[in-house]
Amino acid sequence: MESLVVGDIAELKPNQGTLSLFTNEAGGILDDLIVTNTSEGHLYVVSNAGCWEKDLTLMQDKVRELQNTGSDVGLEVMDNALLALQGPTAAQVLQAGVADDLRKLPFMTSAVMEVFGVSGCRVTRCGYTGEDGVEISVLAAEAVRLATALLENPEVKLAGLAARDSLRLEAGLCLYGNDIDEHTTPVEGSLSWTLGKRRRAAMDFPGASVIVPQLKGNVQRRRVGLMCEGAPVRAHNPILSTEGTVLGAVTSGCPSPCLKKNVAMGYVPYEYSRPGTLLLVEVRRKQQMAMVSKMPFVPTNYYTLK
Repeated sequence: MESLVVGDIAELKPNQGTLSLFTNEAGGILDDLIVTNTSEGHLYVVSNAGCWEKDLTLMQDKVRELQNTGSDVGLEVMDNALLALQGPTAAQVLQAGVADDLRKLPFMTSAVMEVFGVSGCRVTRCGYTGEDGVEISVLAAEAVRLATALLENPEVKLAGLAARDSLRLEAGLCLYGNDIDEHTTPVEGSLSWTLGKRRRAAMDFPGASVIVPQLKGNVQRRRVGLMCEGAPVRAHNPILSTEGTVLGAVTSGCPSPCLKKNVAMGYVPYEYSRPGTLLLVEVRRKQQMAMVSKMPFVPTNYYTLK
């Protein structure tokens, strides 16, 4: 796995996971994914459904290459669905249907358990909202039964993609294909924290010769957060300097339900990336003020063991 991703997979504890990135030799991001070192003796990988053919081909090709050199490695594809139960009372709701003590399951760890009578579910304390919550990997044939059981609790509501999009944007989280892609490096995408310390030193991941020098400040542009006045800002809206020079473009944007303000993310030259920098965004051919903001816009509420 470390021949494909930028993270330190070898040092993960049993049932601990990490967000990592598939990269190419030019340093571009092929996809973001979560890799867990399971206590059952294998790695458990969840990548984006929208990239599954590309990701699967990438891994299958690497497996064949390693097998041809005598390595003992295999790849198994699971026909599972993924249910995301997110929010401040997510663990409380789930606790009613599991025997395991969820207080012992901190952020980015997982365990296999029976959930509301459905056996063999892998429950991971993570999600795409910035809130506490879990993602439940369940056999596809059992997904509707489990979702129905969860919805019997009045605390649980179905949420659409627009709700999820506003939550992940408030949390400053990237959407692959919008905020990061094959033409974005981890450093440009403000994802340097995914690069394992040992991996940086060894420079043994795809694109390391491009990515590692960028860590020392040799980077042309950066992903930044923007707090915007006026009309809501959307992807592809131009970002300009206060003098009116086009600097870059918005990659994600929406009104923040929590802040009652418009928030966005986009790319600007490095010298304009400092929080507090005043910029302009163009919406429907009108220019309006925007300020570079630290992310997350709304503080995250991940569950960690104190």
